[in-house]
Amino acid sequence: MNDAPNATRPSFDIAAVQSVRKTVLLALGALATSALLFGASLWPDSGDASLHEIIETIGRALIVLAILGRTWCSLYIGGRKKAEVVDLGPYSICRNPLYVFSFIGAAGAGAQFGSVTAALAAAVITVLVFAIVVRKEERFLTERFGEAYLAYKARVPRFIPNPALWRNTTTLEIRPQLVVRTFVDACVFLASIPLAEGIEMAQDAGLLPVLWMLP
Repeated sequence: MNDAPNATRPSFDIAAVQSVRKTVLLALGALATSALLFGASLWPDSGDASLHEIIETIGRALIVLAILGRTWCSLYIGGRKKAEVVDLGPYSICRNPLYVFSFIGAAGAGAQFGSVTAALAAAVITVLVFAIVVRKEERFLTERFGEAYLAYKARVPRFIPNPALWRNTTTLEIRPQLVVRTFVDACVFLASIPLAEGIEMAQDAGLLPVLWMLP
């Protein structure tokens, strides 16, 4: 990890950017859920071996991976993002591994509706939102850490991990409260499971009309 004791104060507040990002994602999530209230999977849920159930199961595995992955990343980045250039562990192979696991979690959440289309749409929307946020974060980090960050940016890919770049450390200072917070935040993806099941039950009971089918 590279410290930047002489870093200058950035010209804008990265916390405000993160706040806007969360608000936009919540708004888009609410909009997507509203649309899915009246949509159903093209493949009916006819048992454990049905394509519908297989998609849901894969989605749940993705959600678990996202929760564990984001928690793992927080061991390295928790409380350090504004203080130094973190370039070890998952951050040695990808500049934004937390966000990559968010993409995976979003796909898993969309898959709970038994639809590949919903899974892909959720992932793509999340990628687009984070792509905007990342550009602003990169500006913040460049202003704060200068050449140290630019060298890291040139060496490590933004989203697609490069395992050949892996670097780690024998010791790591962990901030438990931040790790727990990240874990709890990541668990929001689990909410998609009862949400999707509730919508399906309401549709089966005739409480919600099905206006379109999603493959």
